[in-house]
Amino acid sequence: MTAKYLVCYDISEPRRLGKVLKLMKGKGIHLQYSVFHCSLTWPQLLKLKEELKERIDEREDDVRIYPLPSEGKVVVMGCGDKVPEGVEIFIQ
Repeated sequence: MTAKYLVCYDISEPRRLGKVLKLMKGKGIHLQYSVFHCSLTWPQLLKLKEELKERIDEREDDVRIYPLPSEGKVVVMGCGDKVPEGVEIFIQ
């Protein structure tokens, strides 16, 4: 069973940032500069955490993985155009 996650990061060094971006492009939908929407099983989530840990410097970088509610209701405002499949959008 998969669950939805929002993965956000702030990487201080360009080389590490490139490695994290390359990893994340294979894991989810790129919503904003450093924000990805991912549908992951529990083992996939654990693997992603390990892969991220290998690429960051925990003293300088910040990575956050937020579980999303199962309802899947998202509000999109502005020019955002990439919306995960199966997500309902309410535009204000």
